Parts: sequence; structure tokens; C-alpha cells
Amino acid sequence: MGFVNTIITHITNGNKNEERLVNVMGGTVIETESERLRREGINQGKAQLLIEMGQKEGLDDTMILKRMQEWIGLSLEQAAAYLEQYGKQLV
Repeated sequence: MGFVNTIITHITNGNKNEERLVNVMGGTVIETESERLRREGINQGKAQLLIEMGQKEGLDDTMILKRMQEWIGLSLEQAAAYLEQYGKQLV
């Protein structure tokens, strides 16, 4: 946030919009496309591992979905999509 404020200060050169821009820009977190893809890939790998481990432990799909939601922080829809994609594969 400090870097954003410094950049805005230099861009605006102290004019009347500086304070407004710092307040608007300061709290925004921007995720780049590459960061988003990396995060999704990591979540996908974690989900696949949890599915495989759960199946080896003999857990039912409901328990596997619950674990993915709690341990990875996926929504029910995301977890169900991963279970559909990876749950039917041979382990």
C-alpha cells in the first residue's frame, strides 16, 4: 500500500485528486491472471490429492466434499466439480 501511495503522489504531483486516489486505490488488491491461474492449479492439485486420499480411506463423497471445503476453502460447487472430474479415475 505504501508503494501505491508513493506512485500516486508522484503521478498527481500533489494536486487536489491525490487524497481521493490514495483512498480509492490503497485498499484494492489486484490479482494478475498468472496469479489466478497459479492459485487455481494449486487448488486443483490439493483437491485431487484429497479425493485420492479420501477414496483410499473409504470415505464417501459427502465427507470428501466437506474436507475439500474445510481444508482448501473451496465452495461446494468447486469441490463438486473437482470430485466429478477426479473422483471417477482409478487410484
